[in-house]
Amino acid sequence: MKTVVVVGGGITGLCTMHYLRRYAQELDTPLRLILAEKNGYLGGKMHTEYDKGFIMETGADSIVARYPGVLDLVKELDFESELVYNETGVSYIHTNNKLHAIPAGSIFGIPMGIDSLNASTLISEEGKKRVLKDFELPNTGFTKESSIGEFLEYFLGKEIVEKQIAPVLAGVYSGDLYQLSLASTLPYLVDYKNKYGSIIKGFEANREQFEKAANKKFISFRNGLSALINRLEELMPEVEICKNTATTSIKKHNSGYEVLFDNRPSVLADAVVLAVPNQVVRGVLKDEELDKQLSKFTNASAITMYLGFDVPDSVLPADGTGFIVSHNSDLVCNASTWTSRKWKHTSANGNLLIRLFYKNNNPRYEELAAMSEEELIKVALKDVKNSLNIEEEPVVVNVEKWINSMPKYDLAHNEALQVVQDELEDKYPNLFIAGCSYFGVGIGACIENGKITAKKIFNVLLQ
Repeated sequence: MKTVVVVGGGITGLCTMHYLRRYAQELDTPLRLILAEKNGYLGGKMHTEYDKGFIMETGADSIVARYPGVLDLVKELDFESELVYNETGVSYIHTNNKLHAIPAGSIFGIPMGIDSLNASTLISEEGKKRVLKDFELPNTGFTKESSIGEFLEYFLGKEIVEKQIAPVLAGVYSGDLYQLSLASTLPYLVDYKNKYGSIIKGFEANREQFEKAANKKFISFRNGLSALINRLEELMPEVEICKNTATTSIKKHNSGYEVLFDNRPSVLADAVVLAVPNQVVRGVLKDEELDKQLSKFTNASAITMYLGFDVPDSVLPADGTGFIVSHNSDLVCNASTWTSRKWKHTSANGNLLIRLFYKNNNPRYEELAAMSEEELIKVALKDVKNSLNIEEEPVVVNVEKWINSMPKYDLAHNEALQVVQDELEDKYPNLFIAGCSYFGVGIGACIENGKITAKKIFNVLLQ
């Protein structure tokens, strides 16, 4: 019987196991499956906490429903009855100490048509005229490996990028747009420009699919995202799940590997998956040559805070679901989700639950990172007062510091990833890296990556 060890019990590692089990059952191929997770719980960045009727996601707060394989997985797990979809509403940008609605008919702040452009209160008339050059300027040199910031500024102008697009995209991809490639963010923008001669015309031609996906595009579960993790674990009883077990190193052993742990005997494996952050991969492999490439992958940091109040959610602006902070704002936070409005299931009594984000591109981030929890709460409460005029004391607070835990897909990422994969195939056959450090941010990307990884393993084990 072949043995597969998956290191890391986040959503990627769990989905790798789920699909390995499925393939093994379909082909009647017995496998010994072992999953090692250093924490006392599974899920990694998908982890839900509960307090006084509030449901709080300490990491990722939802899943993009249209991402390939997401709803298929939910169906496979017979978990559709637990699905909840986001409430739709207006998203804002806070600038000049005022909330401005992100125009309807825009994607990541990029207008899909002239009406959306004209409706913006974030950019000047001159800025709007500059956007129209998109219809005239040809693409003579930009590719999917180009900087998305440079691409958008060249065709749409600096003002709309700074004031309307960058706040939204930077919030999604946790980085400087001028250091992020189109390939790792929105690669279809190049296709639109090349095919239609205009980014905006490309959106107009594909508007129906974006508008169809805009409503109810995020999913969660009645008891939070951890419910999906618990369901995956429940349905794989034959998998040896080792919680509170850190993997210390991996050594070649004959045609396979010896996987060493901190608190249990080592295991000889025919295949290994490292579904863990890049820094953990570097630590367990301890390969100086490979490390030269692994060191090129970078991470961002963030502090997130939930504040739950004993006041009704109705104190929020009508139809609003949250805001992103742009320049010229007295707020310290980078963004805020009005969680109880966007996700009704998170507040049992209909009371107000707000989540605030402080990212490492924040000018005050180093100061914030050094603060105590009590000091951070004071900053957050001031932001709530200045943005929403709410002065009540919270009844629930949850503070999480994600230090160097959020992968950044900068311009060097794709090239480094290809080199690493080639070197692994050459030096470490049947050892695979997986997860958001390498193959895409978001839970949907991790689910897909887990499925792809399982297929690769099964193919090599059957050779």
